[in-house]
Formats: sequence, C-alpha cells, structure tokens
Amino acid sequence: MKINVFLLISILFFAPKIISAQKKLIRFNNPNIQYEGRIAFSDSAACVNWSGSSISLNFKGSEISAILKDADTSNYYNVILDEKVISKIQLDTIKKSYVLASNLSNGTHKIQLFKRTEWGKGQTFFYGFETNENATILPKSKPKKKKIEFYGDSITCGYGNEVINGKDSGTGHFENNYLTYGAITARHFDAQFSCIANSGIGITVSWFPTTMPDIYDLTDPHDINTKWNFNNYTPDVVVINLFQNDSWLVNKPTHEEFKRKFGSQKPNEDFIIKSYENFVKSIRQKYPNTTIICALGNMDATKEGSKWPNYIVKALENLQDKKIYSHFFTYKNTPGHPKVNEQKAMADSLIAFINQNIKW
Repeated sequence: MKINVFLLISILFFAPKIISAQKKLIRFNNPNIQYEGRIAFSDSAACVNWSGSSISLNFKGSEISAILKDADTSNYYNVILDEKVISKIQLDTIKKSYVLASNLSNGTHKIQLFKRTEWGKGQTFFYGFETNENATILPKSKPKKKKIEFYGDSITCGYGNEVINGKDSGTGHFENNYLTYGAITARHFDAQFSCIANSGIGITVSWFPTTMPDIYDLTDPHDINTKWNFNNYTPDVVVINLFQNDSWLVNKPTHEEFKRKFGSQKPNEDFIIKSYENFVKSIRQKYPNTTIICALGNMDATKEGSKWPNYIVKALENLQDKKIYSHFFTYKNTPGHPKVNEQKAMADSLIAFINQNIKW
C-alpha cells in the first residue's frame, strides 16, 4: 500500500511538468509558414540554399523553436523577432531543435530565420517550428507588393563583411547577407528579396568550374536537375552585379579555369561583351517586363582606368532595351571585400538610383 501511495504522489508531482513540456509542432509545409527566396521542398523538409532566404511565422505564444539540420557546420542564421535581429545561430549536422526565443510577452509575435551564409556553406533542412502547446498559430503576413532579385558574387553574398580588422575571412561566422547592399535595399523598399549569388563566380569564368549562366536558373545550386520555375517569382527589379571575378581571371593564363575555359588564348573584348550581353538576354527572356539594373562594384573592377564598366555599357548599347540600366558603385579603395559600412554606402547609392529612375 505504501508503494502505491508513493507512485500516486510521484505521478501527481511530475504530471504537470510532463504536460507543460509538451510542444506544438508546426511542420515545414504548414500554409501559415512564409518563405522568401528560392526554396526546394521534399516530402520531409524545406531545403534552404541561397543567401538571404528566410522562413517566417506569426504566432501568439511564450516561446518558439525551430527543428533544423545542416549538411555542414558552416551555416549561420539571423534570428529576427518582431523585425529585430536578436541573435545568430550556427547549425549542426544533427537534426535538433534550436530555441529561437523564450519568455515572450503576451501578444502577437513574428519570428524569422534569415540565412546569412551562401550556398557553398552547405544545405539546410528545415522541418518545422515548435512552440508551447497553448500557442496560437496566426495567418502569414500579406505578401510584400514589391519584389527584387539580385545576381552576384562575393560582394552580393556579404563575404567577410563583418570582419572588423580590415582583413578578409571566408568563414561563415563573418558573412552576413542581412547587412549587404541587396538586403538593405530590399528592406528600404519593403520588397520581397531573392538573392542568387556565389563567392568567386563570374560570367565568362570563375575560380571554380561553375559560372553564373550555369546556375542562375536552379532551385538547388547543388543539383543541375532542379530547374527553377520563374513563374513562381517575377521581380519588379533585377540587379546584376557580376564581372569582378572575370576581371581577375582573364588575366591569369596559368589558372586552371582560364585554361579550361579559354585554352591558351586570352578572351578578346568582343567575347567578353557578348558573354555579358547573352547573360542579360537570358534574364530578359525569363522576365519580359522587369526592370534590369546592370551594376558593378565596389571593388577594383570599378577603379579608375578599369575597362569593365565600359564592357557593360557596350553590351547594353547592343541590347537596345529601354528597361535595362547601368549603375556603377564607387570604387571603395580599401583592402579586401566590402565591410558593413561599405555595403551600406552601396545600398544608399542603389536606393538613390532606383528612386531617380524607376517607378514601381
């Protein structure tokens, strides 16, 4: 009889704790979850690759977690609560729950996971959110009316933009796409944001075999069979910021990718101009009515005496398209990749250009 009493007391003591520990799972395919950017979906998870991709949920509750697994350990995400960045998390290769926010006040909240790092850091699998059992899941926010898309290289990714010693670093810890000129510009205009970028990539040649024409139309850049449906997202404005890597590699005849792309002969200006023209044409074919801004900079492809801005100008002259503009960022004239303040200066320049030239 004493044993039964003990068991009864134990059950009564622990029961509230068991009940309070119960969680409400909001699976990745719940219609109230809002995705931004190119996301690949499987039967079990949403697969996140591209920089600046984000996942959001509106809810009423005291806490929120996310169930995630990474293909690597190099990816970082900003945790944004009620439009304010509150932390960043580094993901593991083990599927587990990450606490995003807790001890929240009563009322409505919005949680957002924003991918800081580029697809070369590995793929993330998002399985869903978890919150307390008595939480209320709210409908997703109305889609932002404006849409913008960027095609770029390390500058657009935000490579090393949070390094504070003036040097460069390729580790994910120092890469923050949220504070790049593209993401800042999108937030300024309250626009949906899509970022198709990769450090080291070019149009004619890259520091590795893949060029932007090879991957610009993919949902998952790791898989050439995952063609993106461009009807899923039609931007009002596209910004292309490419040629920085080409400007270096066409002058490196001993580099493996130079030899693979060009053999022993340096490409001439006509080839470079035509290659750029063809890439812009491919974007125009996908988006017949979109305004396209062909940008360049702010690294040494735009320094005084560089021929690369003029290559773009000539390509656009050949295209004769009134809805395609050129805009070149001022050469930053500092070591390494643009840091946060230099990204902000680029955003200010691009915002001013859009305000002056484009009605959307």
